[in-house]
Amino acid sequence: MNKEQCFQLGYVAKVHGLRGEVVIVLDVDYPEEYEDLEHLFLDQKGRMVPFFLEHFVLQPGNKVLAKFEELDSLEQVEGLVGSEVYLPLTALPELNEDQYYYHELIGFEVEDESKGLLGPVEVIYDMETQDLLGVKHQGKEILIPIQDGIITKVDKAAKKVYCQLPDGLLDIYLED
Repeated sequence: MNKEQCFQLGYVAKVHGLRGEVVIVLDVDYPEEYEDLEHLFLDQKGRMVPFFLEHFVLQPGNKVLAKFEELDSLEQVEGLVGSEVYLPLTALPELNEDQYYYHELIGFEVEDESKGLLGPVEVIYDMETQDLLGVKHQGKEILIPIQDGIITKVDKAAKKVYCQLPDGLLDIYLED
């Protein structure tokens, strides 16, 4: 399993108690869709390492109390703190036709209703304050906020993202 075949579910935030439990912070909209997990992957020095779960109990605030099989002490799990937690892309829940996962947008063409075709989505920036599309336009990277009102429609069949850029946004990136 490599990282390209996975999505980040969250990260190990801290150790809980002395018996090998950890708190995992989930970066998902619906944590309850993942409460029956039997295993997950942790990024360990760039390698995706599988960990099997004894329990995975949802807590308030997108947190989970987790216990990995065969890790029964504080010392065995404290090195996992800070590790990114992943699942295979195949574990993503099915979405409605009008919904999408950000990773699906890579390679989609972006079209602004007044400026026309801008270019392809090359990267998604998952920032703490807001998520952004990184779009290649005239040899430069344009950052487009993923917000209602700016992203007006995503057509998965046509592989297009339609947007209505705020006045002046494109000009900021095209100035020398």
